[in-house]
Amino acid sequence: MDLIRIGEKLISKSKINKAIEDILIARQSGLSQSEVAKKMGIDRSFISRIESLGELRKGKSIGLIGFPILNVEELKEVAEKEGVDFVFLMNDRERWEFIYKKSGIELLNEIMEIISKVRSLDAVIILGSDQRIRLFRALLDNEVVAVEIGKSPMKEDVYFNKEELRTLIKNLKEA
Repeated sequence: MDLIRIGEKLISKSKINKAIEDILIARQSGLSQSEVAKKMGIDRSFISRIESLGELRKGKSIGLIGFPILNVEELKEVAEKEGVDFVFLMNDRERWEFIYKKSGIELLNEIMEIISKVRSLDAVIILGSDQRIRLFRALLDNEVVAVEIGKSPMKEDVYFNKEELRTLIKNLKEA
């Protein structure tokens, strides 16, 4: 149920959730804790406590891009557990489907959206061919950790060790 009675008060959980969502959206848009507190008529320390309650980690925002990868699900699981912010991994079949199941404009829009997301990150791990790595380095201003998994053109999926990925992620977080 959405309503909770505490003594004489009737509390709406959805109203609390909406207020917290509004606070976080305002903070994400670049407003300071003080600015959000003033705007919402609350104490700045309350915003600090909300952020502390939900904080998963501090440090760099990290992305992971790779193809053609044999053990996609295994690497996605590692990335999720390590708090990677953006993951785009595909095996060879998936990368061809990604291309051929879209119109030209749909493909262009989706690629532009991915580039936009990746450029907003602090660091990106690239698992790919020599050619793809050169392309990503040219497109990105952020820190790129490149792992060449083969020479272009690659036609077979490549296994990438999940512990090696875990180490790369941890090293990036500590840098």
